[in-house]
Amino acid sequence: MGVIIGQTGQYAIWASLLLALLGIVFYLVGYYKRKKTFIKCGQWTAIGLLLSTSLAVAALQYLLVTSDFRFRYVVLYTSSDLDPFYKVTALWAGNAGSLLLWLWVLSVFAALVALSRHKDYDIFLPHVMPVMFTVILFFSGVLTLVDPPFQILDVPREEGNGLNPLLQNPGMALHPITLYFGYIGFTVPFAYAIAALWLKKTDAIWLYVTRRWTVLSWLFLSLGILYGGKWGYEELGFGGYWVWDPVENASFMPWLTATAFLHSAIVQERKGMLKRWNMILIILTFLLTIFGTFLTRSGVLWSVHAFATGPVGPILLGFIGVMLTLSLALLIWRWSDLHGEKAIESVVSKESSFMLNNLLFVGAMFTVFWGTIFPLVSETVTGDKLMVGPPFFNSVYLPIAIATIFLMGIGPLLAWGKASAESLKHNFMMPVILASGFGGMLFVLGVREWLPLLSFMSAVFVIGTLVLEFSRGVYARQKMTKESWPVAFLRMIGRHRRRYGGYIVHLAIVIIVIGITASSAFEVETQRSLEPGQSFVIEQYKVTYMGLWEQEKEGYSRTFVDLKVESSTGERFVLRPERFFYETGDNPKTAVSIKSSWTHDVFATFVGWVEGTGQAVIEMKVIPFVSWIWFGGYLLIIGTLIAVWPDKRREVA
Repeated sequence: MGVIIGQTGQYAIWASLLLALLGIVFYLVGYYKRKKTFIKCGQWTAIGLLLSTSLAVAALQYLLVTSDFRFRYVVLYTSSDLDPFYKVTALWAGNAGSLLLWLWVLSVFAALVALSRHKDYDIFLPHVMPVMFTVILFFSGVLTLVDPPFQILDVPREEGNGLNPLLQNPGMALHPITLYFGYIGFTVPFAYAIAALWLKKTDAIWLYVTRRWTVLSWLFLSLGILYGGKWGYEELGFGGYWVWDPVENASFMPWLTATAFLHSAIVQERKGMLKRWNMILIILTFLLTIFGTFLTRSGVLWSVHAFATGPVGPILLGFIGVMLTLSLALLIWRWSDLHGEKAIESVVSKESSFMLNNLLFVGAMFTVFWGTIFPLVSETVTGDKLMVGPPFFNSVYLPIAIATIFLMGIGPLLAWGKASAESLKHNFMMPVILASGFGGMLFVLGVREWLPLLSFMSAVFVIGTLVLEFSRGVYARQKMTKESWPVAFLRMIGRHRRRYGGYIVHLAIVIIVIGITASSAFEVETQRSLEPGQSFVIEQYKVTYMGLWEQEKEGYSRTFVDLKVESSTGERFVLRPERFFYETGDNPKTAVSIKSSWTHDVFATFVGWVEGTGQAVIEMKVIPFVSWIWFGGYLLIIGTLIAVWPDKRREVA
């Protein structure tokens, strides 16, 4: 039965390859021959493609859950005693399975786009869908010819290798999925941009049509990065959430260009400007999502997040080269058609702030890109792979990031066209006073490092401008409607969802920045070698080592310590960091123990012990405001959903 299901899954991938080819033909012939029957066939092809990829995913999922060890992928990433939940998540634990998931999500998006209706859809879709089908064709080809997920072993195995212990974390059910949705979602605006270039339709219609696709893809990418940081914080045991790892950078780079695109798209919609910027940014974003996939699967740079090396990496690089060449050729061909309808009137205007915003985001992206690929460049030039670490990224990227945060507070309060001196004074005096006063207070309290100081001041400046915007809006509505403050506040947001949803997203980003700055700059840590009963003090906590215990389980052994923690305020709790050792030979897994609050985390890691003595090495950290990063992520979801929530009144208008 399992072999038949596996063969069915592989045939389904073959079918997806053929359907993608047919879809390209149907749409192009239908458009240029003016035959609606072919267009209809193209739509049915997209639905058939979704069904075939769904069948392939269901087949592989069945083999994983039933532990059919006749199949190579099942052997590599599961075992019979693996928790059923992780047998399901093993679908994206390896190269072939994750690419199959990518193909399926892309097929879902293609079907939704094929069935969509909007202004000029009959003109756009015959060119949008071939672009999407081309990307589907590539991934189908990889899964058919290069890395098929349904390979049957010559000699069946009695047992599988099991899942990497680091991946046995509930967060891994969310991190890859959200990241994939973010990566893949940008294929839609990219396809519309290519169609707009080909059709010479360089107005803002393609931006209106793809706005929700872009915003939701950005949201999923943001959540993928945040969930990945939380997984690293809880699972890797080093007490951090970001180390400028190559694969981390690979997800961050398209986030930077996508964020720039979201802002410059507003300028084109309102003023007909930055058309060339928008085309460049969405092409860059799409290519960077594929580049991230390449880094994850090529093995050219070591990363704790990477899959095993294989032949897929060079093929992905070739695909990037082809898509870059074709996109640039089309962009250059249509360059003269992308003239802005207006020019920037003043340096002090909303348009110029968006333009500067773009330059900062793109500059940050190239900084991260250069630092990421530098080991490859150095190896090519000198023969030695020179790694670039956090000091480089922090010293170069962080000043750009602080300037970007500061600009985030300026942009919303500037006028379109040209801002007067009086309006600047009216809008910015209070936020500047607030930020300066807060910075002075921090300086008096002993904060002398200029990067954290500027980061906090920029964050407070943005909060001040947002409070000013919200309060003015509520006050104006109250004068007009005589509503109470809470009612006016909620109805104001409801009637201007895109604007105030965006402001809530800005507030979420600021909260995340505060969490990152405080946790990075003011973390306190110590490592101690202790005998049972010994104590030490870290910040306001007295930590007492109670003892060490070992347990033998089926397939692994578990060693843990108990730490009694007493706060100067009277709070008491126990931390139990652990280490797991597996019979399969996997590296030991460190399970940290964390006590979280909204002001700080108490973080304990069990580093090691001396056999037969009970002596243990413990690392303790007190990390301030790190929970603000995760809270900011939840607020980011709320703000984004408000910004993209359909407004029937506007749609009717």
